[in-house]
Order: sequence, then C-alpha cells, then structure tokens
Amino acid sequence: MNYTLYDTIKQGSLQRKKFFAALVDPDKFNEEKIKKIISLRPDFILVGGSLIQNTIEKTIENIKSLTKEIPIILFPGNYNQLSNQADAILFLSLISGRNPEFLIGQHVVAAPLLKQSSLEIIPTGYILIDGGKCTSVQYMSNTMPIPADKTDIIISTAIAGEMLGLKLIYLEAGSGAMTAISPNIIQAVRNAIDIPIIVGGGLRNREDVEKAWNAGADIVVVGSALE
Repeated sequence: MNYTLYDTIKQGSLQRKKFFAALVDPDKFNEEKIKKIISLRPDFILVGGSLIQNTIEKTIENIKSLTKEIPIILFPGNYNQLSNQADAILFLSLISGRNPEFLIGQHVVAAPLLKQSSLEIIPTGYILIDGGKCTSVQYMSNTMPIPADKTDIIISTAIAGEMLGLKLIYLEAGSGAMTAISPNIIQAVRNAIDIPIIVGGGLRNREDVEKAWNAGADIVVVGSALE
C-alpha cells in the first residue's frame, strides 16, 4: 500500500507535528514571488482561489521548475481549477453553508475528471467563519459564514463533517479577513474531533500562526500575508 500525503498529515497530527502551508493564487503570484515562498520552505503549497484568470497549469509548472520537494495541493474555488500536475486536491465541501452547489453540485461535475486523474483526493469539510468582513469565498459561494461567537454551531458542524467521513476539517476566516479564527474556537474543535484540522484566513504574522498551532491546528495556511 502506497504511503499517501494524507497519511503524512494524519501521522503528523497524531504525533503533534505542525505543518505550514503557503497558499498561491495564480492571479496574485509571479515567478519571483513564488521563489520567495519556496525560500520559506513550507511543508505544502496550496494552489487556487475564488476567481482565477490565469491558468492553474502555468503556476504549477513554475513551482515545479523551482522545486520538486514540496507537495502541491489544489485548493479549488470551482471545478475548473483542476490540474493533473498537482500531487493532491482538497475535495472541498462547504459544510457551513446551505448552497447545494458547493455542498455537492461542483463535486458531481468534477468527479469523472478526478476519477481519471492521478491526483490524491482528500475529502475536506470546509467551514467558513466570520472574520469581520465579506470575503471573496463568502461572496462567490453565496453562503453566510458562521458567526465567530457561535462556537456550538462550529463544533457541531465539524463533528458532522467527521461523521460524514470527511478526512480533514478546514476552518476558514477567508482571504484578507480582519480577524483570524480565535484560538478558543480552534481548541474547541480540536477537543471535539479526531481528524486533522486546517486553519486559514487573517493570519498576518508568526505570532498568529503559532497561536493557531498551539490551539490545535495541524496545518496553518497563509496566503494574503505572503502576497
């Protein structure tokens, strides 16, 4: 049995290892910026965005021309953002929202293409939490984020995602959020579920990242701050 990228994440979670992921939006990063990101030696590079004008393929080619060691994971905003050149894909289901298009609709369209690809598919429960402003993901997905003070709803949503068989829970404040997800929320979700947790949105410095790690995040994703 081949050792998968998810196995690496899961084992890291069990061993309390922390991972850092850099989010690259093809519309906002050129080759020079990608070089700088690679110099930070992230554990993973996520590629995707809410609205992409440039091609995913070209961005991944640029990354691979500069490094073969860092796994590339697709972080798609829709079914058009697919590439067999990546190593894996976060197969995102926006379980905090009630828009069927992002719960299952986009997935049905993408499934035949992904079935034929060599990508590792990682089913991921995507939970959007209010970060103090209307973010791109909120607008483009036509869903409301869970209010940051509704910890009970956030916890229940994460538990439901785990019970549905999703392998990761992604707590997202949104790109450019005014406030990051609080350590109290991260810790509460960590205490409620056993699968790995990703946290992103509103993280601006090392202190923010370390707070998220210390609260129980297994993977911390930084995008806007790198831009």
